[in-house]
Amino acid sequence: MKIKSVRARVYEWKGKTVPPQGNFCSNAMDLVYSKTETMSTFRFHSWTVVEIETDDGIVGLGNVALAPKIAKAIIDEYLAPLVIGQDPWDYEYLWQRMYRSTHAWGRKGVAMAAISAVDLAIWDILGKSVNKPVFKLLGGRTKEKIPCYYSKLYRTDLKEMQDEAQKFLDQGFKAFKMRFGYGPAHLQDGVKENLKSVEAVREVIGYDTDLMLECYMGWNLEYAKRMLPKLEKFEPRWLEEPVIADDIGGYAELNNMGIIPISGGEHEFSLYGFQQLLEKKAVSVVQYDTNRVGGITAAHKINALCEAYSVPVIPHAGQMHNYHLTMSTLASPMAEYFPIFDVEVGNELFWYIFDGEPIAENGFLQLRDDVPGLGLTLKADYLDQFQITE
Repeated sequence: MKIKSVRARVYEWKGKTVPPQGNFCSNAMDLVYSKTETMSTFRFHSWTVVEIETDDGIVGLGNVALAPKIAKAIIDEYLAPLVIGQDPWDYEYLWQRMYRSTHAWGRKGVAMAAISAVDLAIWDILGKSVNKPVFKLLGGRTKEKIPCYYSKLYRTDLKEMQDEAQKFLDQGFKAFKMRFGYGPAHLQDGVKENLKSVEAVREVIGYDTDLMLECYMGWNLEYAKRMLPKLEKFEPRWLEEPVIADDIGGYAELNNMGIIPISGGEHEFSLYGFQQLLEKKAVSVVQYDTNRVGGITAAHKINALCEAYSVPVIPHAGQMHNYHLTMSTLASPMAEYFPIFDVEVGNELFWYIFDGEPIAENGFLQLRDDVPGLGLTLKADYLDQFQITE
């Protein structure tokens, strides 16, 4: 079996969208002077889909959501020539070819995300070639089913947040993640608003459920150090990405305060990067995304590294490429989950591009043993609402 072709296409959503909302989540741009509220325009409404075909007709699907047009160019120009004509079962060799040949200008960010998409498609081929789901190739089933947490509690009107939390509490979810809408630029009024939002959610879900808090890199070290003692009484399971991803020392200082566990890794891109986070005890929860860190070949190694450090892995954003890793390792106790929803920020696009994504029931996800590969197919229902770039 040899790889015959690599096809990367950008799917850009042109259909109905939910109107932008300001301050739905703090973010790294909050500390940069701007005349507009930055998150009101934060959207990623395009996605790159990679299809790799073998000479015996197997087609594997991969995907990348970071800078899709640039990712497509990297795949077309640099990565496809490295894998065409090769045996997909030599996945480690192919991964090293892609990683090392782009190392001078890649290593992190969109280049690693592009490698991830190709690697995902290769693993999809491997599963289909032996008629096994990918998680069976990674170690098999370590859980009867995957616990998941509801992750779409964006900061909106507090009553709306409470109603949303109640709706999914009634559906059986036992864990929720909410976003802070404010950071250092909003001064003391922002502090008050942040605390009010956590209190409002706890009022609904109580203390028998997990509550996670996300900053999306919108705070700085000084602000986070002031906020942690104020948030402790709400018993959060973790505080996510309080500072920018490169401030590993800041993560370590906050995590070692021992007040609230600090999580991160959504914006880390390599095995070596996670080694640094773990060695410095910078995070208590690792949150890589398989379609960013180099695909399944790399993520499988990160899982083993985290297991050795006894740090749990709870991948970013859910989605099938992450669920297979979660199912196949004891290092990963649960998964993130975004429900089917109108297109808003962009995470929702996965539901509109692919079929096969599992729907949570009573706070759990299930992967089937009888569906080979990643278990995804391209959805035809919404093709007329995408502009597709070949």
